[in-house]
Amino acid sequence: MEDLEKVTLKVKGMTCASCVANIERHLGKVEGVKSVLVALMSGKAEVRYDAAYILPGQIANHVTELGFDATVLEDTAGDGVIELGISGMTCASCVHRIESNMLTRPGIVECAIALSTNKGRFVYEPDKTGVRDIIAGIKDLGYDAYLLNKDNAVSVEMEHQKTIRIWRNSFLLSLICGLPAVIVMMFHMITQKDRPIIPGLGVINLLLFLLATPVQFVGARYFYIQAYKALKHRSTNMDVLVVLATTIAYVYSIGVLLGAMATRMEESPMTLFETTPMLVTFISLGRWLEHIAKGKTSEAIHKLMSLQATEATLVTMDSSENVINETKINVDLVQRGDLLRVLPGEKVPVDGRVVSGTSNCDESLITGESMPVAKLPGSSVIGGSINENGSLIIQATHVGADSALSQIVRLVEEAQTSKAPIQQLADTIAGYFVPVVCVIASVTLISWIIVGYVSPTTILPDYSQNVTTDGELAEEVFANAFQLAITVLAIACPCALGLATPTAVMVGTGVGAVNGILIKGGEPLETTHKVKTIVFDKTGTITHGVPKVASVAYFVEEKVVTLLTFLAVVGTAEANSEHPIANAIVKYVKQVLNTEKLGQVSGFKAVPGYGIECTVSNILPMIESTSRDQVLSNCNTEEVGSDIDGLLAAASDANSSKRLAANENGEKYALLVGNRDWMRKNGLSITPEMDMKMSKHENQGQTAVLCAINGQIVAMLAVADTVKEEAQLAIYQLKKKGLNVFLLTGDNVKTAKAIAKQVGIKKVFAEVLPEHKVAKVRQLQSLGEKVAMVGDGVNDSPALAQADVGIAIGTGTDVAVEAADVVLIRNDLLDVYGAIQLSATTVRRIRVNFFFASIYNLVGIPIAAGVFMPVGLELQPWMASAAMAMSSVSVVCLSLLLKLWKKPSKHSILTDAYFKHVYDLDPFDDDIQVTRGVDETLPIDRGKGSLRQSIHSMISKLSNTNSNNYTPLSTMEIGIQSKSYSTSRDQDEDSERNSIV
Repeated sequence: MEDLEKVTLKVKGMTCASCVANIERHLGKVEGVKSVLVALMSGKAEVRYDAAYILPGQIANHVTELGFDATVLEDTAGDGVIELGISGMTCASCVHRIESNMLTRPGIVECAIALSTNKGRFVYEPDKTGVRDIIAGIKDLGYDAYLLNKDNAVSVEMEHQKTIRIWRNSFLLSLICGLPAVIVMMFHMITQKDRPIIPGLGVINLLLFLLATPVQFVGARYFYIQAYKALKHRSTNMDVLVVLATTIAYVYSIGVLLGAMATRMEESPMTLFETTPMLVTFISLGRWLEHIAKGKTSEAIHKLMSLQATEATLVTMDSSENVINETKINVDLVQRGDLLRVLPGEKVPVDGRVVSGTSNCDESLITGESMPVAKLPGSSVIGGSINENGSLIIQATHVGADSALSQIVRLVEEAQTSKAPIQQLADTIAGYFVPVVCVIASVTLISWIIVGYVSPTTILPDYSQNVTTDGELAEEVFANAFQLAITVLAIACPCALGLATPTAVMVGTGVGAVNGILIKGGEPLETTHKVKTIVFDKTGTITHGVPKVASVAYFVEEKVVTLLTFLAVVGTAEANSEHPIANAIVKYVKQVLNTEKLGQVSGFKAVPGYGIECTVSNILPMIESTSRDQVLSNCNTEEVGSDIDGLLAAASDANSSKRLAANENGEKYALLVGNRDWMRKNGLSITPEMDMKMSKHENQGQTAVLCAINGQIVAMLAVADTVKEEAQLAIYQLKKKGLNVFLLTGDNVKTAKAIAKQVGIKKVFAEVLPEHKVAKVRQLQSLGEKVAMVGDGVNDSPALAQADVGIAIGTGTDVAVEAADVVLIRNDLLDVYGAIQLSATTVRRIRVNFFFASIYNLVGIPIAAGVFMPVGLELQPWMASAAMAMSSVSVVCLSLLLKLWKKPSKHSILTDAYFKHVYDLDPFDDDIQVTRGVDETLPIDRGKGSLRQSIHSMISKLSNTNSNNYTPLSTMEIGIQSKSYSTSRDQDEDSERNSIV
């Protein structure tokens, strides 16, 4: 076995899958290179090589010679980032305490604690501190911290379930004692009697004491444990408030009762024993429901993780590609390059490429694509998708943490740990909340003692000095003051403030992930809906990123050369060229002829700057299983994107065409494919109608090539990077929301304007080099608006990082786009609109959460403190505890309602208004504002009333109208365009409009 080494290269400048294939193909031919694996979205290439033949720097140079910028990546292990699990946190005060304390320690650069997930992310300087020091620092604060890894993932889930059981048991015990306490209190309130047992002790107080004591020392023990840990480290949290309230009520009641017994009072005194069981009952119920709901906020993560297959079928094949052995292995043991069999109904175990077999795979839970995706040999498959029909043999390409599913889970987990800017304020408030509440409770106690003695009628409306003794007055005053102070402690709750944002962020990012929208944290989630300007890259974003045959113009009758013969000859010849246009033609021919076969080529010669020349023969195998009608039908598929109904009606019948092709199969066809100069150089003349056809497509930013067979020009092929089907609809929706939309491209002005016109963009930056795209984004930001940049995530990475929100269009297999804030797994521009809608919905929910969390405290505390007692409005401690418990539960439940969010579908936004907008488009309107290169001037909207614009528009229309008044050519044209949405208007009118646009 060869001793191979591995090197990872950072490759810039890749724009599409063709770039990946180009690098893998050329680099694979280099001596010493054994394997190449290129990841488009992450912009990296992993190369295994023999160090005896080649070095990493030389490999990078080979990639650079192909037109890409390649550098060797050093090992970045131990980059000073660690994620820890943290247990023992109960409210936002805990979060604030850990963050504020850890950031004061040497070497800690960043610290983000998520209460909703019990996790913390730390960025540190390895030369000053380490993971052990960070864990020790957290433990010093009274919390437990541990490393998060696959081994303890199960124990973390078990710990969460244990916490749920603790609060459930606490609630049930408190309920068993609390319910009888409520019955006893209601009986006492109705009868106003307490039969004495001994002087100072009545039956009611004895029963309440017996019911309160188990709750105080058993049901509430978890509150005491957490409060002790907090006070031990000189901090406060929600548990401290609960312990204060229950302890004060219990101790006060014991003291009053003992005093009454010592002085042998005739009547049993007023006590607050009922406070403990009722308070603990409601708060335990709230904690129980809160932890259950918090578990549901991370259901998206669990759903994604559950997609991972547990086993894989490893196959061994002989030299004839026959399966000779099959073995079931754990999916963790799958290695890159393994051949795996996937049966119908099974989950695809890892990311890979199909080696043999055909099927459809359900990728809905990973990419959000609702329809099954066809898989053929060479197609990529995503681990976790479900093979619906047909057996597949795949070769593993990305396993373990490198798989798409693992990267999606990692991104979502990081997003749920991060904080939205609005949460920083809530955490700061929560940090001072408990001490302030304790002060308020103390002030309430002292104030009402004073008020009780100064103005007894305030608390005792029927007070009379002749009837009420000093002892009875003191009893009433102190009981009332302590009750109000306890009520303040009971109702105050920083938990709701602490949960308002993280729970909404968790559910929002989770829902987005399930719908194919990965939002990297709370900040981009909060910022995305604020965007006012959105900039689209052209190649790979607005367009497909790969050349496609956009139009075919036929210049001869089929009795000269049949359509099938022409396609077979051209496809066979171009298969010998590595030019991107040639690849597009070959792909198109294979699609419309529905074949993978090719004829034979001899005498192939490629002349740079002109075209190719060769002789083609033996094409019958390519066309013997198809017909002309099938070819026309294949042109109408969504993948090819053609609309050619009726354009070939004058041609000869299909059967005669097929017979002619078969009879001519023995012939050799002399083929020329190239530009005008290539035809003239070979002595062929170009008629005005041919030149006009080529110019028409060239003006639309397409590349037109002529094809000559046996010395006669028979057709023209127009190749272009075609616009995505949904692009116009997506731009319309964004402009409808009031966003300023720009197109940013390195292409020439003519191509940029042609693409912008097709999708409805009026402002264009053309001929902009990749390194200058950042400057354009900065220019737009200088106007004071939030700017989003939408790109392919590779060559646009600097601009994506500069923008307020970077949105990367993914392909579904490599989603770790480091520069972007939002990654769209599906290559669908409508998801840009969906991401903005999700951001707006989530932020609205966060604001609602903050409103409810604040209203509980801002309104509840004054009422609890007795401010409104003079008008008859007051709260009992048990009412306050119920309100406090419900504040946290309601906030979490409101966040869970985000699960009902549905991504806007294409059908839901295809409204009559959009159809009318498409129909009313003026095909001659050329009012597109273009800025070239690094010009510092931004295109400014002159407004509809501008005289200059009106004159410019009129001149443009007249010019275009005159240039298009020519006699129709006597040729047959196959117009292969992106499908557009149309209403049920006159078909001829629609066809004319489509041909113009």
